[in-house]
Amino acid sequence: MDEDFEIISEIADIETIAIGNSITVLKRLKRNYGAGRWRKLKGIARVRFPDGFVCKAEIHWYEMNRAGKKEYKIKRLL
Repeated sequence: MDEDFEIISEIADIETIAIGNSITVLKRLKRNYGAGRWRKLKGIARVRFPDGFVCKAEIHWYEMNRAGKKEYKIKRLL
């Protein structure tokens, strides 16, 4: 994962966006991390960028119980 930010708080207001075949990149996730019950989730957290800027952001990621949380990305700043 090549992230250009650091999550510095707990992720709050977590919601499931998609499960299983509803995930458009499911084939890639299975190839890279293994098969299982994949979910795409979103939540709100405080993030810090390399230049020191801190703000709240909506974050999306993929999760599977054996693989854990993968591929965080910022969807929008709040």
